Amino acid sequence: MLFDRLFRRSSPRPAPALPAAALPVPAAEPAHAPVPPAPSQGAAGPAFPRTRMRRNRADGWTRRLVAENRLSPDDLILPVFVVDGSGRREPIPSMPGVERLSIDLLIDMVSEAAALGIPAIALFPVVPAELKSEDAREAYNPDNLMCRAIRAIKQAVPEIGIVGDVALDPYTSHGHDGLVVDGYVANDETVEILCRQALVQAAAGIDVVAPSDMMDGRIGTIRDRLDAAGHQLVRVCAYSAKYASAFYGPFRDAVNSGGFLKGDKRTYQMDPANTDEALREVALDLREGADMVMVKPGMPYLDIVRRVKETFAVPTFAYHVSGEYAMLKAAAANGWLNYDDAVVEVLLAFKRAGADAVLTYAAMDAARLLRRG
Repeated sequence: MLFDRLFRRSSPRPAPALPAAALPVPAAEPAHAPVPPAPSQGAAGPAFPRTRMRRNRADGWTRRLVAENRLSPDDLILPVFVVDGSGRREPIPSMPGVERLSIDLLIDMVSEAAALGIPAIALFPVVPAELKSEDAREAYNPDNLMCRAIRAIKQAVPEIGIVGDVALDPYTSHGHDGLVVDGYVANDETVEILCRQALVQAAAGIDVVAPSDMMDGRIGTIRDRLDAAGHQLVRVCAYSAKYASAFYGPFRDAVNSGGFLKGDKRTYQMDPANTDEALREVALDLREGADMVMVKPGMPYLDIVRRVKETFAVPTFAYHVSGEYAMLKAAAANGWLNYDDAVVEVLLAFKRAGADAVLTYAAMDAARLLRRG
């Protein structure tokens, strides 16, 4: 299926080192006088004019042959927003080109994404104000909008993977990702609700649950509850390094949570100053059973993507978030850059940093451009 392509390795894992006793003994080299290095030879080879770096850039065919990283639709995940009703299409002003869609229209969009070769979508519900509550009980309603959308998409486009957001901010009347107790987002009480939310999504047919809440210990607890309920093949994508960022504003417009948010999320999302902490978060989530990990936001945190990939060599995703996408669109609308060229360059930067897949609102734009070549 399309979704399986997300999990291929972009480069093979190095083979484990053999003990010294197992290493083959090289044959003796014939004795000869050592050859002195060329006078201008360094680590990069001979100096100019023998070496001209521009030779391999001279033609399109050589540039393609020596390219170190490649971008394809296989690398993309399309985030989508679903609203209740039928025939509903609501443009999001702060995210030009992105719309909230009712399930019937969303199925058409997902079908087009699959035809473009995009392996998976990331599904986010837009919950009406009357269904939001302090205890987020709509999050684990087995017939909520999210579950109905999962079932409908799986029936209509079974070959595409669905990544389901597991967090409470669309469902809480205060806009936080967890339950608030005495003015503080309570960790353990929130984890229990997240488990119920993950279970109803799994029962509806989700492929990947993606806890984006940043509560401690939720990955292991969700994994255990999924397994106990017979959902051993449902994958867990941990938003392991999710930062308290200024780049999420348009997303909160899209899911209608920003106007409800009281305070900020700095007591659970990460400090943008920290990198070592991100590695600790990833290590804990992997120990608890995460199948893949996420860094969010994307472009300002490519150093984190690189450190995670190099340290753990596990499937590493990154989220090209709403604010990043909106900046590209705004600059293009003002004639300050070429959107088509810029979006492909940006997504290639994610691959160069080590991301195995990128969640981006530009996924369909990029897939069309890549198909054109």
